[in-house]
Amino acid sequence: MSKVISITNAQIKQQGKLVLKDVYLDLEENDFVYLIGKTGSGKSSLMKTLYAELLLTEGDAMVAGFNLKRIKRKEIPFLRRKIGIIFQDFQLLMDRNVIQNLYFVLKATGWKKKEDIHKRALSCLQLAGIEHKANDFPHTLSGGEQQRVSIARALLNDPELILADEPTGNLDPETSVEIMQLLVAVAKEQKTAVLMATHDMEVVRKFPGKILRVEEGEIRESRMM
Repeated sequence: MSKVISITNAQIKQQGKLVLKDVYLDLEENDFVYLIGKTGSGKSSLMKTLYAELLLTEGDAMVAGFNLKRIKRKEIPFLRRKIGIIFQDFQLLMDRNVIQNLYFVLKATGWKKKEDIHKRALSCLQLAGIEHKANDFPHTLSGGEQQRVSIARALLNDPELILADEPTGNLDPETSVEIMQLLVAVAKEQKTAVLMATHDMEVVRKFPGKILRVEEGEIRESRMM
């Protein structure tokens, strides 16, 4: 199996302040890993470093074949094409319908032919079980439906890695279970590694995976309590 993430002795900083020290992290294709820890512990800073919103200056990190320490600004969009990101607050464009949200991402990441764009968008909506809402606007959808759309959006460029930042944070328990079932199934089918930041320990209990705890500026492997 190939490594999707390989981080060695990284120091992660935000606005010059050290947030995480001595970070070692390996993720292989098919891995499903939880990142747990208190608000402000550094989970989001790690996520932002992985998709090069925060630049790495100390240590070594390879993500989806890109060296984060040496990455050039013009290469960052190519890194992000290999990463699907799922947010807690969905971050859908409210002025266009569901399938147009997906068209927008495909066009922004270099897809040109209308026919190919439509076909890819529709197939990802089908994968996420939300194709029947393709022409609806996001504000008319439930939270669970919006999160299905954002999962479909994350899959558009056949990513090697999905970063899920509190994907069940705004959902009720029943919907959270549905979204997790989808995420686990899709990751397995697509052979995609998943790193999921969460506070939802009920989800972690129901869908076991490797657990990393962010605490006192360090990331340690943890067991379910």
